[in-house]
Amino acid sequence: MIVTTYRPYFAPFPGFFYQAYRSDVFIILDCIQFPQGTTWITRNRFKNDQGAFWMTIPVRKRGLGLQKINDVRICDDGRWSAKYVQRFHHAYANSPYFVDHRQFLENLFETGYDRLIDLNMAVIRHLMLYLGVDAEIHCLSELGIEARGDHLLVQICKYFKATTYLTQSAAAKYINFDGFEKDGIEIRRLKFPTYIYPQLWGRFIPNLSALDLLFNCGPKARDILLKN
Repeated sequence: MIVTTYRPYFAPFPGFFYQAYRSDVFIILDCIQFPQGTTWITRNRFKNDQGAFWMTIPVRKRGLGLQKINDVRICDDGRWSAKYVQRFHHAYANSPYFVDHRQFLENLFETGYDRLIDLNMAVIRHLMLYLGVDAEIHCLSELGIEARGDHLLVQICKYFKATTYLTQSAAAKYINFDGFEKDGIEIRRLKFPTYIYPQLWGRFIPNLSALDLLFNCGPKARDILLKN
C-alpha cells in the first residue's frame, strides 16, 4: 500500500497527478496551516498569446492571522470570476479539447464558492477524472488525525496500513526518516518527468497547470503522463 500527500493546489501542474498515479491512496492536506506568503494553493500558470500568465484566486487574509487551509474564504466581489472565464476563453478557445471542459469552467466560476478548498477540490477531482487517476483520494480533515510534521505523515501511513510513503525527491531532505523506519514504513522518492506536449501560442512552456495539458491533448493526456 503506497500513500502520498499533497497540499490542495489550485489547478495543479501535471506532476501532482503523476504522483497520484504512482500511489494507492492520495491525501489532500486540507487542514494544515495556510501559507502567509504567495502559494500554489491560490494561483497557477496558464498560457495565452503573450506567454505564461498567472491566475490567482482572491482570498480573505487581512486581520485573520494564521488560518487552516480549509478555513480560507474566497473574496467574492462579483467581478473576478467572470473575468477569469473570459481569460480562459481567450487563451484556450482554439485548443482541440477546450470545448469538452468549457461548461465545467463556467459552472466552476459561477457557483460562487465560499471556501477556497471547495473550489480547488472541484478542479482537482475534475482533472483526476479526465486524466484517469484511480487512486483513493481523501482529505486529511476527514481522518481525525491529530499530529504535526513528520509524525503527521507517519500517522497517515499507519491509518491506511501503508508500507510505503511516496514523496518528491526534493522534499525528502526535509523528512526525518527515523520515525518512518521505526514503524516499518519505506520512504520512496519520486522525481517528476519532464512533460512535452503540443501547445498553442509558440514555444513550449513546461509545468503549467494540468488544465493546459488537458485542453490541448484531451484523451491522450493520460498516456503523456504515464509514458515516462
